[in-house]
Amino acid sequence: MIDWDLAIATGTRWARPGPQVSLAEARRTVGELRDLAGAVQQPVYEVTGMSANGNGSLGRVAVVDRPGWIRANVDGFRVVLEPLVDQLRERTQGAATPSRAASVMSSVGSRVTGVQAGLLLAYLSGRVLGQYELFLPPEASPVDGQQPGRLTLVAPNIVMIERELGVDPHDFRRWVCLHEETHRLQFTAVPWLRDYVQSQMTEFLLASELDPAAMLQRVRAAADAMAGAVRGGDGGSLIEAVVTPAQREIMDRLSSVMTLVEGHGDYVMDAVGPQVVPTVAFIRERFNSRRGSSGRIEQAIRRMLGIDLKMKQYAEGSRFVREVVDKVGMATFNKVWTSPDTLPTKAEFATPQLWLDRVANQP
Repeated sequence: MIDWDLAIATGTRWARPGPQVSLAEARRTVGELRDLAGAVQQPVYEVTGMSANGNGSLGRVAVVDRPGWIRANVDGFRVVLEPLVDQLRERTQGAATPSRAASVMSSVGSRVTGVQAGLLLAYLSGRVLGQYELFLPPEASPVDGQQPGRLTLVAPNIVMIERELGVDPHDFRRWVCLHEETHRLQFTAVPWLRDYVQSQMTEFLLASELDPAAMLQRVRAAADAMAGAVRGGDGGSLIEAVVTPAQREIMDRLSSVMTLVEGHGDYVMDAVGPQVVPTVAFIRERFNSRRGSSGRIEQAIRRMLGIDLKMKQYAEGSRFVREVVDKVGMATFNKVWTSPDTLPTKAEFATPQLWLDRVANQP
């Protein structure tokens, strides 16, 4: 389906080099990021009122460069796409022996998608500051009772952005670590959250339409989305263009949970206050200004990939968290983590009082 080795090779080849730093500075940056990932745990606990389950271990921390981020994400994609690959394999085994021409076309197709995936990863590798990796291959999964997942920080991107913004490097690194540490806590403190996301993603993949005619229709819709993005219109993203009706419903559920976890992360970044990040207000101001200052080509790419839409959703998630916490406090807000049924709906994100009436204000 996708030649992942080619995707890695393409991505690492086309990934732009990071900012120029000396070897000594690179080592200091890696060391500081590792230290900060641990140092911000207590402030995150205090702001959120949450704590890790089990033995309290939050798993590993990886500080990587751009090629390292690409390789890590390919590992995650392989895990996530395994159910769809298994389904395709079953269909192939149940069908008649494929012709030589069909085998050649399949091989060519996997290489084409490998190149496409690699180019996408190359683009994203220069923009991601960090992430909490939920899906790791068995050989990379934590052992000895540690929680699943791994916190990954992309050092060259963090250095690049702190230089662009002209902010205090130590404060900015701590600020970024607060966001990613919040995600790590969310998925280790909420017992059902990781399995819920994984099950929804599996269901999303298995709802794919593999019929050639349906796929052609999706490709045409994707082409329209690309054209709209280049023109600067408000059309949907490529992902929205190619999903099936069944997938759209699942995507709404995934969007709800991701809007919450990202909005919650943004809230924590700012809620820790000047005692933890002295220049937090200045960093937020500069960071938000940068989001809206990209060029036309960059804006087109962001629209095609749905990045701008996601930024709007995450801002809505942050507003939801802030309004609920302001009204009823963090302890009551934390009812949101009770089960999938207590997640906010799209309407409740827009009007938090609806969620308060449905969940928080119930005995």
